[in-house]
Formats: sequence, structure tokens, C-alpha cells
Amino acid sequence: MTSAPDKAQAIAETVHRYIELVGGGGGADELAGLYAADATLEDPVGGEVHIGHQAIKNFYSAISGLDRQCELVSLRVSGSEAAFQFALTITNGDHRMRIEPIDVMAFDGEGKISAMKAYWSAENITHL
Repeated sequence: MTSAPDKAQAIAETVHRYIELVGGGGGADELAGLYAADATLEDPVGGEVHIGHQAIKNFYSAISGLDRQCELVSLRVSGSEAAFQFALTITNGDHRMRIEPIDVMAFDGEGKISAMKAYWSAENITHL
């Protein structure tokens, strides 16, 4: 990632891959692989901060095995960061819910996520 347009494109591609994986297109290992080795994940903001691949993999393993659909609502890339809103629908047996977080990600020079913060609360969850 050298030029600004190349960097913005690489970041956008990573966000799209993230949405694909969160939406059921992959598992916790693949999601953790998007992150730098010493990355941080705070989801939701104000909650526990997960540091490093193993902690991040453990976080995403909570949704493994669930039926998930995800759609990107909006994306903004600026410098080495991205902010985006998406909608995630999770089905677990007879229970369905939709959550609409806004994530902010910082990226390192290798194009890996170095920090992620997810902004959402109970008000952003709809039981379907």
C-alpha cells in the first residue's frame, strides 16, 4: 500500500472481505487473519478489549455455527482508517435478531487491521 488510492482500495477490499466473513462466508480463523498479530478489538466500545490473534479468534468463535447474513450499508475510507455501518442478521434456532453497528478500523502498513472498535448498544438490536 504505497499510494493513497491504492491504500484506500486495499482498505475497502478488506472491509468487504470482513463483511463477507462475518456474514457466514468464513470462520473465526479467517476473521482473525484479517488482523495484525498485535491488533486490538473492542466490540462493543466500552466492553472488553481483545488483543492479538488468539483473543480475536476466540471473540469471533462465538458466532461460528450460527446462520448469519451481513450487508454493508455505508463505507468511508480516510487515510489509514475506515468507518462503516453494516447490518448483521443472526438466526439461532427460532430466534432471529438484526444488529446494526458502526465499526471503525485502523490499518497498518501491511493492510492488516490494527484496531477495531464497534459502536452499538441494545438500541441497535431488533428481534425479528
